[in-house]
Amino acid sequence: MPQGKPVSVPDDGLTTRQRRNRPLLIVHTGPGKGKSTAAFGMALRAWNQDWPVGVFQFVKSAKWRTGEERALRVLGDSGEGGPVAWHKMGEGWSWIQRPGTEEDHAAAAREGWAQIKRDLAAETYRFYVLDEFTYPLKWGWLDPDDVVETLTSRPGVQHVVVTGRDAPDALVGAADLVTEMGKVRHPMDAGQKGQRGIEW
Repeated sequence: MPQGKPVSVPDDGLTTRQRRNRPLLIVHTGPGKGKSTAAFGMALRAWNQDWPVGVFQFVKSAKWRTGEERALRVLGDSGEGGPVAWHKMGEGWSWIQRPGTEEDHAAAAREGWAQIKRDLAAETYRFYVLDEFTYPLKWGWLDPDDVVETLTSRPGVQHVVVTGRDAPDALVGAADLVTEMGKVRHPMDAGQKGQRGIEW
């Protein structure tokens, strides 16, 4: 897309404005760092457009206070831009086992997905971040067919961005925009753990 111009324009009967304003299903996947960070950057743009923003985190611990959460909550409460709601649907990092049974975590994921379905049906938000949402799909806690059907048939002009490694093929195939983050090098390769200001 040189200079932001599409390579081809489909003969679909839509005006340029209609085509430009279609709601997008976006997937950020792959083994590299930056999937959630990119999604939260998009959430900032949505906030700036006065859109209601809903963030649903599925795997990161409810006890963590990330920089993105703090910034978006402050912005959402500032009286400028759009409102921001932040929901934590699970417990623990994707690579650390947290207390509770797998069924407890699966039930939390199902409850979170049920809430998202209700919000999509009600058009509660204009922009959704489903952070680390690929993991409940990968682990079999949610039905990928139900997720894809719900996301592709959502009403109105609701944009949805899904983050996480190993996005299922059905989700990737249904998405309008897919970015795969690749890893060339990471400090963890040299034994360095995550640090403030970089990971949270």
